[in-house]
Amino acid sequence: MSQVTALATLHLNDAAGEPLVLDEIGRLLLAVKTAGTLAAGAQACNLSYRYAWGRLRDAERRLGAPLLSGTRGRGSRLSPLGECLIWATQLAEERLSASLDALSGEVGAALQRAVGETLGHRARAELADGLRLRASHGYAVAALVAALQERGTDVDLKYRENAEALSALAAGECDLAGFYVPIGAFRAAVAEPYRGWLAQDRHCLIRLTRRKQGLYLPHGNPLGIVGLRDLARDDVRVVNRQPGSGTRVLLDLLLAEAGVDPAHINSSASTELTHSALAAFVASGMADAGFGVQPAATQFGLDFVPVAEEDYFFACERDALDNPPLAAVLAVLRDAAFQAGVSRLAGYEPVGCGEIVDVDSGLDGRP
Repeated sequence: MSQVTALATLHLNDAAGEPLVLDEIGRLLLAVKTAGTLAAGAQACNLSYRYAWGRLRDAERRLGAPLLSGTRGRGSRLSPLGECLIWATQLAEERLSASLDALSGEVGAALQRAVGETLGHRARAELADGLRLRASHGYAVAALVAALQERGTDVDLKYRENAEALSALAAGECDLAGFYVPIGAFRAAVAEPYRGWLAQDRHCLIRLTRRKQGLYLPHGNPLGIVGLRDLARDDVRVVNRQPGSGTRVLLDLLLAEAGVDPAHINSSASTELTHSALAAFVASGMADAGFGVQPAATQFGLDFVPVAEEDYFFACERDALDNPPLAAVLAVLRDAAFQAGVSRLAGYEPVGCGEIVDVDSGLDGRP
């Protein structure tokens, strides 16, 4: 069954109180900022120069302020309002994307069940070949889902925290649970609670990738932040992942090791559900620092200070490895093109990608 797609648009009321759709304007402004000229930005968006110029001028008229500055057609720069519209569209997209993905997955799964019940046993058998995936948010996870869907495997994806994903696997609510553990001193402390959902004789782990976590800082690092201790400064606003997330747990452990009480950092800003939403929050200027994986920092033009590395695993039932959904997963993970794509993600290394290891070895970090 084809994937259900959830869509959302961002509107801004103009001076007359009429809604102005920001999606196309935001994409065009970002292209202009990246390319340096309106002509090149329009070409990147597959728009004619005349149309792009008209859309921007219409938006400026309705908003009552310029979006661009500089010479027409060359050397275009964004005005403060233009910059603001970019981060507004990016933040809205990133903050909503995980929720919309989860919603579309739930709706798609319900529709699949309904189709199976309507069409009978054969259809149910075909739909059973889909993959139920519960995983902590990650860029390599998204790449895997895309690759599986391109190969015709239906994926019911719900982003869940590490413990929630493993709990779902133990309860038989999913086929594959994605989670991660840090490399180094905190591995045992982080991994210990996961053993309650994983049995050495029943489950196994599949390696996905190794990745870096670190500090997100505005480009140029205007506050001169060099490490975790700086997050305790009064002039540094920190945006954080939600309580209970693996990234939040790791950051709190790292802060405590650095002699910083996590409760005393200025993290009054809203918490975010994904790395990309967190990076967008820093890029918007509403926070001075965040902590997450490197690709999100690269995506939003942020400086990145690496702090820790971690291993990302999938857990599954040993007896299900030969079933079509997991066989498809292993085929993708072991594909050289997929591994090359993961290696192009900033801070990601597909070390042992597709390798099957036993639970204790994976959690302990033993070869």
